Amino acid sequence: MNETPIRLTEWSEGSGCGCKIAPAILDQILSSSNSFSQSDSNLLVGNSGKDDAAVYQVSEDIALVNTVDFFTPIVDDPFDFGQIAAANAISDVYAMGGKPLFANAILSWPVEKLAPELAAKVMEGAKSICSKAGIELAGGHSIAAKDPIFGLSVNGIVHPRKIKTNQGAKEGDLIFLTKPLGIGVLATALKRQKIQDQDYEKLVNTACQLNKIGAVLGNHEEVHAMTDVTGFGLLGHLIEMAEGAGLSAELAIGQLPLIEGIQDYIDQFIFPDNTYRNWNAYNTKTEGVKGMDLVKLCDPQTSGGLLIAVSPENQTWFEDTLKQANQEAWQIGSFTPKQEFTVKVS
Repeated sequence: MNETPIRLTEWSEGSGCGCKIAPAILDQILSSSNSFSQSDSNLLVGNSGKDDAAVYQVSEDIALVNTVDFFTPIVDDPFDFGQIAAANAISDVYAMGGKPLFANAILSWPVEKLAPELAAKVMEGAKSICSKAGIELAGGHSIAAKDPIFGLSVNGIVHPRKIKTNQGAKEGDLIFLTKPLGIGVLATALKRQKIQDQDYEKLVNTACQLNKIGAVLGNHEEVHAMTDVTGFGLLGHLIEMAEGAGLSAELAIGQLPLIEGIQDYIDQFIFPDNTYRNWNAYNTKTEGVKGMDLVKLCDPQTSGGLLIAVSPENQTWFEDTLKQANQEAWQIGSFTPKQEFTVKVS
């Protein structure tokens, strides 16, 4: 008799970065806690700016970048789960303009119900992505618990004067996105066993793509700000960028890149429940969203692309730099002076 295949996504209510704590609740937790009060002048980037990683200066030319990111299974295959979780965690260093150096694993595993061999495959997937990033998976920490969870703590370096935060955008900057949207939609289709084989391949390929271009762009002052798009969706992370810079943003809905085929799933109302959570958190700051376009804007991404602010006079240089690196990017809007609404969609 053939055994029923293990489906890792059955072990969690949410999946990937879609299982993040809701923005409003997270703000409540952080605002009512003194845990992140910071006075060390060498801590160049801490929690105050909602950035992707912490940055600590250790010398005139070197600052350490540290991040930690983990989540419940977004796919059923353990190797693919490890790959996606690793790419997602490493992305935080790239988003700061940094170069990753090494990583440690974070593993929670229900050892009495899921075979240790499956956890080993998760680790193998993570190591394969670390190798592509040119770093070592150096060690880590594990616990036995009821939910499978995996991620990495990643350490990197950046020049103290070349850090890219999510707050540096300037009025008139163009907004670029380096990956198409729809990872959350496809992950939900998988969880509901509605996904087509070719779409599963698109999900894995998109989520496993490393945001290496961030380390390249970190060396160029023409790039004013960067962040990666994860659990709060494109809209949430764009609002963080705009508010951090004291600006608003205009977004062209027709220019948003989408993973081919996701509209078919949206038309069947297949998308994460946390899409609505994101919309509820950000709709009062947004103008012009029509109908189901909110799904494209608020779909929780796992290992999504980079959002990049570039001065318009440097657009040609920017596009040439990405072309040389074989990196796609789509211009999706621009930053404007502060308006009543943080984001205007047209």
